[in-house]
Amino acid sequence: MTIAPLATAAVPVELRGAARRWAGHVVLRDIDLDLPAGRVVAILGASGSGKSTLLRLVAGLEHPTAGTVTVDGRPVRGIETRCAVMFQEPRLLPWRTLAGNVAYGLPRGTPRDRARAEVGELLDVVGLAGFARHRPRQVSGGMAQRTALARALARRPGVLLLDEPFAALDALTRLRMQDLVDGVQRRTGTTVLLVTHDVDEALRLADRVVLLGAQPGRPGAAIVHALDVPGDRPRDRGDAALAALRADLLARLGVPPITEDPR
Repeated sequence: MTIAPLATAAVPVELRGAARRWAGHVVLRDIDLDLPAGRVVAILGASGSGKSTLLRLVAGLEHPTAGTVTVDGRPVRGIETRCAVMFQEPRLLPWRTLAGNVAYGLPRGTPRDRARAEVGELLDVVGLAGFARHRPRQVSGGMAQRTALARALARRPGVLLLDEPFAALDALTRLRMQDLVDGVQRRTGTTVLLVTHDVDEALRLADRVVLLGAQPGRPGAAIVHALDVPGDRPRDRGDAALAALRADLLARLGVPPITEDPR
C-alpha cells in the first residue's frame, strides 16, 4: 500500500484569549492554546464544558466573541478550508456509495482518474477496500465511521478536528478506531485536535491533554490543567505511567478513586 500520497502539510493552530458567548451566556473564556504542526492535542472536560465549541471555533463553524483563532498564522474567517471535521455521527450521504461519500471530500476539480485512485487508496487505508460499492445502510456503525475518516482525509487537511468521533461505538470497535486514527495520523502527519470525554482515549492518542473546566466565581469554562503525555505513540494501554496520569485526570474531573470495601 502506498502511503506517500496521503501525506499532508500539517499546520499549527493558535488560540489567544479566545472566548465565546452565546445568548448572554459565557461558554468559553480566556483560551490560550497551541497546537504545534503535526501534533495531537486532546480536549477533556465534563459535559457542557465547551469542548465542542472550542473545536467549532477552530473549524470556523462558530466565531469567537473575543480573542483570536489562527491556522498557520492566518486568522480563521468563515469556514476554515484547511481543516476537516469528523463528528460523533458519520453523517454520510445515504444515496451515495461508500466510495462516493469519500469522493465527496476531495477538492473540487480533482481529475476523474486521480479521484478514483485516491478514493481507492483511502478506502484501503481504513480497511474498506472491499466495500466501495456498499451504501451506508449496508455497513456497521464502525465501518460508517471509517468511511467518515476517509472522507475527512480526502481533503488533505492541515488540521483534522475530531469531535467525540467514537462515542457512539461499542467498546471493541472504539478501541479499533483509536488504533486506526493513531496509525493514520502517524503516517499522514496531520495536526489533530481531539475532543473526547474518555480519559483513556486522550492518553492513548494525544501528545498533550488539555482539561477544560469552571473556576470558582468566574463564568464560562477555561483551561484548568494541561499535561504532556510521556512516550512515543503507539502507546501500551497497560503502561503504568499512563495509569498514574489517568488517576490524576479523573480526580481533576471529579471522579473519586475506587476503594476496596473494608468488609
